[in-house]
Amino acid sequence: MLITVRTAVLVEGVSDQLALEALARRRGRNLEAEGVSIVPMGGATNIGTYLDRFGPRGLDLKVAGLCDEGEEGDFRRGLERAGLGFNLTRADMERLGFYLCIADLEDELIRALGVAAVERVIEGQRELQAFRTFQREPQWRTRQPEVQLRRFLGTHRGRKIQTAARMVEAIDLTRVPRPLDAVLTYV
Repeated sequence: MLITVRTAVLVEGVSDQLALEALARRRGRNLEAEGVSIVPMGGATNIGTYLDRFGPRGLDLKVAGLCDEGEEGDFRRGLERAGLGFNLTRADMERLGFYLCIADLEDELIRALGVAAVERVIEGQRELQAFRTFQREPQWRTRQPEVQLRRFLGTHRGRKIQTAARMVEAIDLTRVPRPLDAVLTYV
């Protein structure tokens, strides 16, 4: 059976891809059968290249995306250069299917799950002791647990990738962060 890709969801990295794929599975969707491909770009600065490849000047697929708040400018400029709008506001970007995580995917998931649930995910990965050690480091002792968790997830290469889908699997489906839910609804 030949499946044709009709939609490309452009995301910054593999952790975003795995989180969206996990959410789609939990929602009972088969993205491959629907012709939806979630494409990690290796960073937000690559948005222009991927829009050229998949957007109106390339394969002319339906495009959507997810990025961190700090990368909003890269995505806005990429969308404008691809001919998808001019002087785009955040609302304009959302109408085009591009949603922002405040501050990033991990922050969205930590807020939605809560500290205790994220710690259970980390414990399931056999990393809770490493997190406790991290919390005792002088520069992190006085920080809020949410801030500590977000930084901890970024301290080890591959930890975000390993944890993203597991956090989505642990989340109550009524508390899914808006950007994740919105981009999947859009496609």
